[in-house]
Amino acid sequence: MKIYHNPRCSKSRQTLAIIKEKGIEPEIVLYLNTPPTKTELQTIINQLGIQPSQLLRKGEKVYKENFKGKEISEKKWIDLMIAHPKLIERPIVVKDGKAVLGRPPENVIDLF
Repeated sequence: MKIYHNPRCSKSRQTLAIIKEKGIEPEIVLYLNTPPTKTELQTIINQLGIQPSQLLRKGEKVYKENFKGKEISEKKWIDLMIAHPKLIERPIVVKDGKAVLGRPPENVIDLF
């Protein structure tokens, strides 16, 4: 199990706590420091069953100042999320080819 984690985010911390309560020590990826590769992010998006734009944090300053209201292709959003990892919604948990977004944190239970 792998969690794309931001320790400053309460939802991310809550999701990690649920995982650990199940006795699992996941691989923790601090995605703001180590963003996923383009291939990894595309795979995660496919596993989530969503479009790249559905993984965006539209409340972030970088989104509001640079991208809000602009016509951007789904493919281009992947490049922009890699360049600006703050745009990636969190936390994302991946296990056995499946992924869930920890919003709410209880979504992670679907992977057990």
